[in-house]
Amino acid sequence: MTDTASGMTPPPGATAVLVLADGSVFWGRGIGAATAKVGEVCFNTSLTGYQEIMTDPSYAGEIITFTFPHIGNVGANLEDIESTTPAARGCILRADITEPSNFRAISHLDGWLKAHDLPGIAGIDTRKLTRRIRDGGAPNGVIVHAPDGAFDIPALVKQAQEWPGLEGMDLAKEVTCLQTYEWSETAWTLGQGYGQLTDPKFHVVAVDYGAKRNILRCLADLGCRVTVVPATSTGEDILRHQPDGVFLSNGPGDPAETGKYAVPAIKQILAQDIPIFGICLGHQLLALALGAETKKMDRGHRGGNHPVKDLQTGKVEITSQNHGFVVRDDNLPDGVEQTHVSLFDGTLEGIRLKGRPVFSVQYHPEASPGPQDSHYLFLRFVNMLEERKVPA
Repeated sequence: MTDTASGMTPPPGATAVLVLADGSVFWGRGIGAATAKVGEVCFNTSLTGYQEIMTDPSYAGEIITFTFPHIGNVGANLEDIESTTPAARGCILRADITEPSNFRAISHLDGWLKAHDLPGIAGIDTRKLTRRIRDGGAPNGVIVHAPDGAFDIPALVKQAQEWPGLEGMDLAKEVTCLQTYEWSETAWTLGQGYGQLTDPKFHVVAVDYGAKRNILRCLADLGCRVTVVPATSTGEDILRHQPDGVFLSNGPGDPAETGKYAVPAIKQILAQDIPIFGICLGHQLLALALGAETKKMDRGHRGGNHPVKDLQTGKVEITSQNHGFVVRDDNLPDGVEQTHVSLFDGTLEGIRLKGRPVFSVQYHPEASPGPQDSHYLFLRFVNMLEERKVPA
């Protein structure tokens, strides 16, 4: 079905609709759960990993437009997830969900969406919608799957307009763990599944602002026993575990809001001479704790093909990204150095604290969007742990 950007009456066969805050209406075919969800409409350019994307806690509050047309081709399974409960609000596809054709698939993507109460819409001109987001910024919208074809468009426009948006919203509290737990699962291998860390060399406390499981696996793979603590943990809560290092995880929402409780804790950790590594929201929160500022981006970075230049080595990495906020690069405090830059739009992608074992990046080095260009960052962190570890 071809979508239209206007019209209150659904065309024949329409069982889903996407309504934007400016009144634009896009008709299509419903997939997933028969329900309605409101959120920020973004796009992701990745060619693979739709299940990982849908379960990434950093997508809390987002309705994801997939620019790649063949979504569903590897089905769904219980291993390719980044969190137990998906935080995304729904998905938008160009074509109907592809039939699964992979030996690891245990269910159809449509069934997986229904099981997690996630609605979707297929038949949308995703190129047109993506250009709209690219040129005008990510809009608020409502996605509705109604098999009976009954839609109240004026009410949906009003709902999209009244949704407050992600700026000023703290979502880390919604996706963080409720209590401290230990993590020892390592990377997946064909025929064996995930492994287990048996001989840890270091102890890392990971602050969970919406941590992806594969980040924790990357740490465990390099010999780190990981203690995961809630986002609201204080500096005392974190330091009482006597970690060799602290990891600040990815997560959703406005870093300035999450920073109201996270920044004081990070400042307490910074007062100690222990390594700190931050990714995504963790990078932004570290920057705030060091005196930098963040801002909302018009459209954000979401996809597995973003080139980033390491300013220290001159090398270019192909990275996976998912963020709608960014650290400002025009007023970095003294002692804070920019280490990485986006070759798409020149925005800041990494920082370090001069003379200290403290660094962070905006992108996701664990996501491996084909290449593993950025895995060196985990090794850099572990080398810092090695240098400062006190012999037993």
